[in-house]
Amino acid sequence: MTSSPAPVLITGAGQRVGLHCAERLLADGQPVIFSYRTERPGVQRLRDLGAIAIQADFSSRESVMAFIARLKDTTDRLRAIVHNASEWLAETPGDPGDAFLSMFNVHMLAPYLINLHCAELLQRSTPADIIHISDDVTRKGSSKHLAYCATKAGMENLTLSFAAKFAPHIKVNGIAPAMLIFQPDDDAHYRAQTLAKSALGIEPGAEVIYQSLRYLLDSPYVTGTTMTVNGGRHVK
Repeated sequence: MTSSPAPVLITGAGQRVGLHCAERLLADGQPVIFSYRTERPGVQRLRDLGAIAIQADFSSRESVMAFIARLKDTTDRLRAIVHNASEWLAETPGDPGDAFLSMFNVHMLAPYLINLHCAELLQRSTPADIIHISDDVTRKGSSKHLAYCATKAGMENLTLSFAAKFAPHIKVNGIAPAMLIFQPDDDAHYRAQTLAKSALGIEPGAEVIYQSLRYLLDSPYVTGTTMTVNGGRHVK
């Protein structure tokens, strides 16, 4: 009897890019476990497709460890971990530390703890991968969103460190996208201004991240690398 494939864990898969990647993996016959913070239509869609949902907010060390315990009650092995969960907060006048700590917990503490405590689940799968979804903004910094940029850059550094720590059995890489999908209320001026920032000038959608994810999962010879998916912003 052939055993079923080890599942891929995707954090923050209730909407947008995480939801798309989870749906595409499921369509490819890949079992998926995903975390979500808030009930959304996408969460139920993934449940209906056979994915396993685990509620988590990653707001503290305790909540991350509780998620890890629930994950280990759900599966004894993982094919990959995709750290997609993200928080976007602007600096708050008067007390900017709150925003920094909130995004640090989601972008750095949660991946750090999950990687350390779930390495044993990945070691039961061959091949095995960890993929961090960061942001192209880390390439140049941001004068308006210092905490967001800094914590996403910290995530990229975790890619380097964990790639060294977990080699050769677990490959660890990152994906750094720029703008992928406009919000419904983004006006025409904002859209044109944003598209003009890249050489290719398109709204690519979430599929380009799934394509990058698929490449990293399938390649046997890439680790410690963050793929830039930004439409050529760096050459403008």
